[in-house]
Amino acid sequence: MRCVIARYPFDLTKAGVLESMKGITPEAVTGESVTIGRRRYPVKQVGQVVTRQDRRDFTSGEVVRAMTRLGFTCHAHPETEPPARELSPLETASELLGHPTGRQV
Repeated sequence: MRCVIARYPFDLTKAGVLESMKGITPEAVTGESVTIGRRRYPVKQVGQVVTRQDRRDFTSGEVVRAMTRLGFTCHAHPETEPPARELSPLETASELLGHPTGRQV
């Protein structure tokens, strides 16, 4: 498939992207990402490896469009943990004293 990234045309295939990313360790995902094989990579890292260009030369949107057209799954944001439940004043005091709540000593 022909796509344009940073004003340069590239002929990308799904097999070619899989081969390019083989053996590449994923960096920490902080923004948009793409799943390639069983790993989740930042789109900028994928763009850099596939195009051999500096990450500042292209946008993540260009890479997301290309990867989506090739059939890869793209993610808008990294998965985050659900927010932790706030402890009640009794639970907080119990934790500070080293005794779990509901247990009498």
